[in-house]
Amino acid sequence: QVQLVESGGASVQAGGSLRLSCAASPYTSGTMCMGWFRQAPGKEREGVAHIADVNNGIAGVADSVKGRFTISRDNANNTVYLQMNSLKPEDTAMYYCAARRTFGWCNLESGYYTYWGQGTQVTVSS
Repeated sequence: QVQLVESGGASVQAGGSLRLSCAASPYTSGTMCMGWFRQAPGKEREGVAHIADVNNGIAGVADSVKGRFTISRDNANNTVYLQMNSLKPEDTAMYYCAARRTFGWCNLESGYYTYWGQGTQVTVSS
């Protein structure tokens, strides 16, 4: 079992920035794919970004956040980050961290991930 704990959600104005964190435990370097997802009220869960634990942490982001959001990881601290810049009201959602034990690639399909955090709320006002 892997426990994921998100933090960093807040209310900000449009154009602002936030950095979300997700701490995973237990964790063994090179074995865990991590992703960020979000879900707004009345909408389906949407994949935002993913990052592998191999291949120099190859990462991907959804087209809706490309150029504004960046995912990164600090394996020494078992933590994945989502840096969100130029926030828009449509970014308002509950943001979830997800993980899967794998030596392979990651993706933005929610069904691929085994473990989920409780979520952290991001609210962007215009």
